Amino acid sequence: MAVVVNRRFLMTLYSKSTCIHSHRTRLVLAEKNINIEIKNIDGPDLPEDLMDLNPYHTVPTLVDRDLILYDSRVIIEYLDERFPHPPLMPVDPVTRAQFRLALFRLESDWYPFAEKFEIDNERKLASKSRKILKESILASIGLFAAKQYFLSDDFSLVDCSIAPILWRLPVYGIDLGSQAGPIQQYMQRVFSRRSFQESLTEFEQEMHL
Repeated sequence: MAVVVNRRFLMTLYSKSTCIHSHRTRLVLAEKNINIEIKNIDGPDLPEDLMDLNPYHTVPTLVDRDLILYDSRVIIEYLDERFPHPPLMPVDPVTRAQFRLALFRLESDWYPFAEKFEIDNERKLASKSRKILKESILASIGLFAAKQYFLSDDFSLVDCSIAPILWRLPVYGIDLGSQAGPIQQYMQRVFSRRSFQESLTEFEQEMHL
């Protein structure tokens, strides 16, 4: 991810190169063009300074001066409020609640498969897991088709959370098939965004080679 080296960093993000939670955080950072130092961690061992900062020893972990945050949802919502332009959540409280519910469902229904894949370090998801995740994604095809982005014509935190999953489908061994035209079109729109391309680590770029 590109960073500006001649400006002082006020924030630091501890990130893993293939972690889906780290990826969605990096995507928000790129979308808002936030000047930040990103420390990508490769391998199972975490640096001592991160272990001292985060009692759960997890990534992503955000350090903003005296503030330390270590849950990706908390981090991305904080970034959206701390850097309000461009906004990635609607202002209307009802629509905002709907977006938060969508984030909850993504984290409950889709993210556990990605987390299991990363923990087990398998080459592909187990057959049953692939089937469940594929069916869940295809069940949302109407929502992908309804608007330019998910639930909205504006890019949002929901898209920042969906995109890393869809980007990893080839690695998971999932082919959505010919019936997934609206999802494929959505993927093309999101993956072609400057911010998405800038959010990718070298390891993530290799997922589509």
